[in-house]
Amino acid sequence: MDDCPEQTPLFTFGVIADIQYADLDDGYNYSRTRRRYYRSSLQLVRNAQESWSESAVRPKFILQLGDVIDGFNKGRGASDRALDTVLGELSRGPVEVHHVWGNHEFYNFSRSALLRSELNSAPSTDGSPSGGRAAGDIYAYHFSPCPGFTFVVLDAYDVSLLGREESSVEYQEALSTIRQYNNNEDLNCPPDTQGVLRRFTMFNGGFSKDQLDWLDSVLSSADEKQEKVTIVSHLPVHPYSTGPICLAWNYDELLAIIRSHSSVVCFMAGHDHDGGYHQDKNTGVHHLTLEGVIETPPDDNAFGTVSVYENRMVLKGKGRIRDRVLLFSGRQSDADHGTK
Repeated sequence: MDDCPEQTPLFTFGVIADIQYADLDDGYNYSRTRRRYYRSSLQLVRNAQESWSESAVRPKFILQLGDVIDGFNKGRGASDRALDTVLGELSRGPVEVHHVWGNHEFYNFSRSALLRSELNSAPSTDGSPSGGRAAGDIYAYHFSPCPGFTFVVLDAYDVSLLGREESSVEYQEALSTIRQYNNNEDLNCPPDTQGVLRRFTMFNGGFSKDQLDWLDSVLSSADEKQEKVTIVSHLPVHPYSTGPICLAWNYDELLAIIRSHSSVVCFMAGHDHDGGYHQDKNTGVHHLTLEGVIETPPDDNAFGTVSVYENRMVLKGKGRIRDRVLLFSGRQSDADHGTK
């Protein structure tokens, strides 16, 4: 890569989050405080694809950070039709799309259905760290678009009430977890408390021990190879990069793993439609939460293009998404210091 001029990116990729398309008139969020533009979100996807297709440097791939269609489609029997419509727009470009699963995916489809769908962009390999994807029905995998760089897609609803049969062990364990903190009859209402405990709602979820162990192995391999790793998830995991109501249930366990590996440079998420950003002062890792398309007016935009260089990523945002320069800070992990 030494022959790549500094001003020329090694590769670029597109990012977009929380499209939540439905063929419906405008509505409001759960608490009826924010307007949602269900039908016109599709035009914003078209705007993004046109921009990426016309770029002087074409993106190598697109990250779709979850909630591609809205849960309202399920009750109208429109889930498949809505998904086909959005995927039709996303596939207009010549590059692959990596899909992250959010809560609205599970409002529309079961986990088994999602694994069989076009929203499963994982490679067809075994569940070993070298094989690319996690084992079982965990939707987590990694890929390398360029030597020295790895992206890891995580399953933030691996532990969740969503997408699981109520009779399953997984559902009962998730119910037990959320009931420790949330006594509301409607579990979509956050606990009557302040701070990060408000994350224990039904529209959030978490990462199982199996997935965390898999991630730890993937990152250990990346550390050894001195790769730069970007992790993506629908749910944010740093409390300063989002409001507490949007955090993953066991965000602290995920953060501990990130902090024990020197290879991680960035964590990207959606879910919080207002977006957010924080650079962890202890690790230098950038925690970027993308603004949601669904709450973006039809005359605006919400997508970005990221150019990747040896020492930084440069986000060029459109509309609500602001430009950012994400410098890679050389650091030692906790493991390097013998504290893992």
